[in-house]
Amino acid sequence: MAAIEIGREVRLKIRPQGLPGPQHFEITETPVPTPGAGEVLVRNRAFVVSASLRQMASEGAEDIPGVPFPALRPGDGLFGETIGEVMTAPAGGSLLPGDIVQHMFGWRDYAIVPVARCVRLDAPLPEPLGYLGYLGHGATAYAALTRGVRIANGETVFISSAAGAIGSMAGQIARLLGAGRVIGSTSSRAKADRLITELGYDAVVVRDGDEPFVDRLNEAAPDGVDIFLDNVGGEQLQAAIGVAREGARFVIVGTLSGQLAVAGTGRTAPVVLDSTQILLRKITIRGFSADDHPQARQEWFARLAAWSRTGDIRLPHVMIDGLERATCALSDTINGRYLGMVVVRL
Repeated sequence: MAAIEIGREVRLKIRPQGLPGPQHFEITETPVPTPGAGEVLVRNRAFVVSASLRQMASEGAEDIPGVPFPALRPGDGLFGETIGEVMTAPAGGSLLPGDIVQHMFGWRDYAIVPVARCVRLDAPLPEPLGYLGYLGHGATAYAALTRGVRIANGETVFISSAAGAIGSMAGQIARLLGAGRVIGSTSSRAKADRLITELGYDAVVVRDGDEPFVDRLNEAAPDGVDIFLDNVGGEQLQAAIGVAREGARFVIVGTLSGQLAVAGTGRTAPVVLDSTQILLRKITIRGFSADDHPQARQEWFARLAAWSRTGDIRLPHVMIDGLERATCALSDTINGRYLGMVVVRL
């Protein structure tokens, strides 16, 4: 195979003050280096666009432990969950040219990836998922609803940011795990209607209007909430405490109220909670990371394959074609334009 000399990658141009936009990034042509010992050259095929890039790119990110990936400085290439094809690999190694792998060096045409940081995908998932089913945050939703909390049959589950990459899977998973009523929140009536008609949510609270969010959540959950999977924080976490049933369990997997705030760095999400109600209702609140439960990931793919064969689950996503459109897709994702996982196809 002839050597591949030039590839494109998206780099951080300037650190944003507030929410990032296309003006903060640039596409750069760069020589593709020859893989070293223990590395493979991967031709990327598709990668996920995640709003968490805002945290990585913000001023001072390098000083904060727990940012999802290494902080981005001007000139750095972006990161993201990716599927690609191995082009060259070390002789006698575990990977071969033609293998399909998952890794975290997205936002570029070609990636040099340590073999140890590649996950070989031996076979696509049942159609219509294919290899696309290995991308996204379904594994996070599954781990949170099987390790972070346990759903008892018939319980009411509330999922904030229900139209996001996690929430659009979490509602379906909750139902399949035995939830009796599944409630979500989202930013528009159009997305709320799709969540109900396409993904099986029983009710969806839209975050607009003059009525307090807690009042609208009470209307959607008149008998209270047993489980809250929180992607947002802020007033939605406050409201969930107000409608929680005794013994409710909260699992926090995201803080979009801070992460997508117009001002600031996106790394804090302050909120005032009524600790008296937490005490009286015996509410358990737990921060959760799926990274702490790697065994849940493979379990998820087995369940996803089975549920896909029976038609019990869908993979909501938006496909964007071309690396040149990726930064606009990021801006649109941050501004809540899409429902489900956002994928850039190369």
